[in-house]
Amino acid sequence: MLEISDDKVRELKLKANEIRTWSIKMIYAAQSGHPGGALSAADILAVLYFHEMNIDPQNPDWPDRDRFVLSKGHASAAYYAALAMRGFFPVEELLKFRRVDSFLQGHPSLMIPGVDMCTGSLGQGLSAAIGMALAAKLDKKSYRVYALLGDGEIEEGNVWEAAMTAATRKLDNLVAIVDRNKIQLDDFTDTMVVLDPLEEKWNAFGWRVLSINGHDVVQILRALEEAKKTQGRPTVIIAHTVKGKGVSYMENTAKYHGKPPQSEEEYEKALKELEEERRGI
Repeated sequence: MLEISDDKVRELKLKANEIRTWSIKMIYAAQSGHPGGALSAADILAVLYFHEMNIDPQNPDWPDRDRFVLSKGHASAAYYAALAMRGFFPVEELLKFRRVDSFLQGHPSLMIPGVDMCTGSLGQGLSAAIGMALAAKLDKKSYRVYALLGDGEIEEGNVWEAAMTAATRKLDNLVAIVDRNKIQLDDFTDTMVVLDPLEEKWNAFGWRVLSINGHDVVQILRALEEAKKTQGRPTVIIAHTVKGKGVSYMENTAKYHGKPPQSEEEYEKALKELEEERRGI
């Protein structure tokens, strides 16, 4: 089993907290954005960008880098925060989020250093990631490809066509991570389309399936390590998360899927709660 030091765990928890804090600041400054899914994905992004992925912020187009596709492109605030914190561009740019004069628009674009795929049209990111993983196989490259999907978007049929293709091509260099926060734009996912039994579905499509707590950095680290050991098939990590994680009034509600804090009081409350969390790490 992968040995993980207490210092590493604390470092990654602090990075996740910082991603959440930046996400709230960015979305409030813009008065626009999607806080719920950004907050639920923060721990996953922290582990990928500050431990797992082989990347070089000084050379973002390095041919042998690992690739990442944020298929749930509306969670861009957390993604941009991770990229800036990792050194792809200055963190000062984050507060220009969604401004007309900024390169940090509402959904990821290839004009942004460190971004490997334009996303935001839901259901398409896994297909793009499969293309990257297949290219690595054809070019005999060792880089790995990670795709982060929302659970609402996997209602799209295109996701399951892609899932079949990845298994058929035995893409063991591909890891899909499902942010299973159980809430989409206007309600709980199960009121729209029942996704469960989700693990069994992916298994039936030929994937190795790992189910974890998506806010436990140790479980995320170990799942990614297990994925690297998998041969002959892709891996999907079902990361069970809480929508709006870290901000009490945003947690487990659809209200803040695509809405900023509604007042200065709400904004300050969010920052205070995240600061209290940070002090406890």
